[in-house]
Amino acid sequence: MVDSYAPEILAIAAAVGALAGVIRGITGFGGAMVMSPPFALLLGAKLTVPVVLLLEGLVAAPMLIRTRTLVRWKVILPIAIAAFIAAPIGTYFLVTTDPAVLRRVIAGTVILFAALLLFGWRYSGPQRVVTGASLGALSGAMAGATSIGGPPVILYLLAGPDPIETTRANLMFFICAVSIAGLAMLTIAGAFDPRALWLTAAFAPGYYLGIVAGARLFSRFDDKRFRQLTLLLMMAVSAGILVA
Repeated sequence: MVDSYAPEILAIAAAVGALAGVIRGITGFGGAMVMSPPFALLLGAKLTVPVVLLLEGLVAAPMLIRTRTLVRWKVILPIAIAAFIAAPIGTYFLVTTDPAVLRRVIAGTVILFAALLLFGWRYSGPQRVVTGASLGALSGAMAGATSIGGPPVILYLLAGPDPIETTRANLMFFICAVSIAGLAMLTIAGAFDPRALWLTAAFAPGYYLGIVAGARLFSRFDDKRFRQLTLLLMMAVSAGILVA
């Protein structure tokens, strides 16, 4: 249970979780990207996945109540449904493949596309159902394997024409949905470690309070600063994953 870890390890992990909550509150998605690399080092890779998915899918869910009216359901629902369908693929890779290898491949891809967007590239075409569903499927598989499922959809939505309030609301809904899908597949596959429940309970208060604080900070960001912060965060965390 929780007491199988040294107190200082739990304290560091709780602090990381609180910081991740602040980022999640600002951007609508960044929690898993901040938590997963340090949690993998502190708790182990295969325990990290269910803990992060629980925090992202359940603890953060109450924030959806405030943003649900801003969600563009026609855009995000096909993405979320495809993520649910593809999540078992990621669970299979989690069980059979070294998650560290998968994370490094994903990290390199995120750095590449985040850099393109940061330096001015934007997706200029329409947000088609087929495009969104394809990226949702990729994200669902990634979430099941590594707990970091957002980057393909995040990059797609950030490059779109929507204002930051809509993009943030879409991302909040999607991250919760893909996290719950990943949890369901872990449970069905028998890969859910019960210790994750105790660890999530220990980290949940700090994570939620971080989300509340981040949500209050969100009003200080305009469109340009929001996108810059988001992309720089993705690049920084991905670089950390590559060297971890």
